[in-house]
Amino acid sequence: MGEEGSGRSVHLLCLAASSGVPLFCRSTRGGSPTRQQLPFSVIGSLNGVHMFGQNLEVQLSSARTEDTTVVWKSFHDSITLIVVSSEEGSSELRLERLLQMVFGAMVLLVGLEELTNIRNIERLKKELRASYHLIDSFLGEPELIGDLTQCVDCVVPPEGSLLQEALSGFAEATSTAFVSLVVSGRVVAATEGWWRLGTPEAVLLPWLLGSLPPQTARDYPVYLPHGSPTVPHRLLTLTLLPGLELCLLCGPRPPLSQLDPQVTCATVPVITQVLLSPGGLQTPGVGWSGLLERWWQPLLEPLRTCVQLGPRALPADLPLHEDILGLLLLHLELRRCLFTVEPSRDKEPPAEHRRRLLRSFYTLVTSTHFPPEPGPPGEKLEDTAQQTHLPRACYLVSGPEEPSTGWRLVALQSGPRRLMLLLSPQSPTHGLRSLATHTLQALTPLL
Repeated sequence: MGEEGSGRSVHLLCLAASSGVPLFCRSTRGGSPTRQQLPFSVIGSLNGVHMFGQNLEVQLSSARTEDTTVVWKSFHDSITLIVVSSEEGSSELRLERLLQMVFGAMVLLVGLEELTNIRNIERLKKELRASYHLIDSFLGEPELIGDLTQCVDCVVPPEGSLLQEALSGFAEATSTAFVSLVVSGRVVAATEGWWRLGTPEAVLLPWLLGSLPPQTARDYPVYLPHGSPTVPHRLLTLTLLPGLELCLLCGPRPPLSQLDPQVTCATVPVITQVLLSPGGLQTPGVGWSGLLERWWQPLLEPLRTCVQLGPRALPADLPLHEDILGLLLLHLELRRCLFTVEPSRDKEPPAEHRRRLLRSFYTLVTSTHFPPEPGPPGEKLEDTAQQTHLPRACYLVSGPEEPSTGWRLVALQSGPRRLMLLLSPQSPTHGLRSLATHTLQALTPLL
C-alpha cells in the first residue's frame, strides 16, 4: 500500500459504520493537501476487514506493513474513521490521537446528534464540508503540537500579568466567564472559566481560530465535544491586532451587530475573541466599542509584543542554552504546553525538520518510556508502587553515529511537568540531563 515517489502520503477516511458509505476522504502528500484519493475498492477492503472482525467480536485497531500504518477507530457505533499513513516514522499513538482530534472537529462543527443519528447521508456529507479546513490542518505539518499532546498550545508574553488583569476586567465588565486572547492558534491569556473547558474543545477552539482565514469579526456556531455536544453555542471573534484575537462562546445574545469591528488602536484594526457562557451575555452598560478601547488600547505595545512572539512562544529575553534548537514543555495536570523550534534559528536543521524530530521523540517516550499521561476525570491511575519504577529521563541521538554528529534529544519528567529538548550535535551526551534539569528549573515559573 506504500506510495511511489518522493512524497509520503496520509489518507483519512470517514464512513458511516452501519452501511459503510464513505462520508469523506481527505489526503495529503508531503504535508500538503492533495486531490488524490484511494480507490473505492481499497476503501471497501479497509472497512470490510474491520467490520468482519467486529462480527467475530474481534477489535481491529491497527495494522502495519513495511512502509504503511493503518489505524481504525469507531465512534458511538455510528462513525468509522480510518487513517492510512506512509509517512516515515508514523506511530500508532500519533495516528490514534489524530483520529480523536478529527472526530472532535466533526462534533465541534456539526454536532454529535447529526453524527450518531444519521437520517440523510447526502445532507451530512454537505454539513461535514465545514470541517474540512480544520481537519486538513491536522493532516499536514502544523506549527502547533496540541493535536498530538492533547494539551493547549500557549504563549508566555513578557507582560502577562498586565494582559491577564485586563482580560479579567473585560470578562467582569461583560459578565462573561470564558475569555481568552489567542495569537496564531496559541492561548496568550485566559480566564479560569476558559481553562476549565474540557478536552478536546480546549485544544480545538484555539486551533480552529488559527486555521480560519483572517476576519475582522466572526459569529461562528460551534458545539463543545465534551461540555455540550448536542446544543450549539456561538463563537464570536473580533481582531485586536492582525493575528491576535479575543473570543466569546455565548447563547442568543449579544448580536454581532452590537460588537463594533471598526474600533482601532493607533490605526490598527481590532478583533476580539471571547468565549461567553451558555447563559448568554447581558448587554453591558458601556458600549462594546468603549469596553474595547477602555481595556485594550492602553495595552497596545504589550499586545504587539504578543504578535511578534509568534512561534517562539517564549519571551525573547529568556536565557536558553546555545545548544537548544527546540523544546516542548508539558504540564500534564493543567493540560497546557509550550512548544518552540525558534532558538538558534541560524543553525541547522530547518524549523520543519526540528518539529518533526520533536514530534517523533514525543511519541517515542510517551508510548514506551514515561508514565501514562493523566486521562479524563474518573479514570483509574496505575498502581503507585509500579509507577516508582518507571524512568524519569531518557535521551536519543538521531542521525549518524560518528562522534559529534547527530541531533541530541533528551526528555525529563519532574512531577506534573515533562520537558523535551532538541540539541545540537556539539552538545555532549554526558551533560544532557544536567542541561535539561537547569532548563526545566528556568521554565517552571512560566508553566
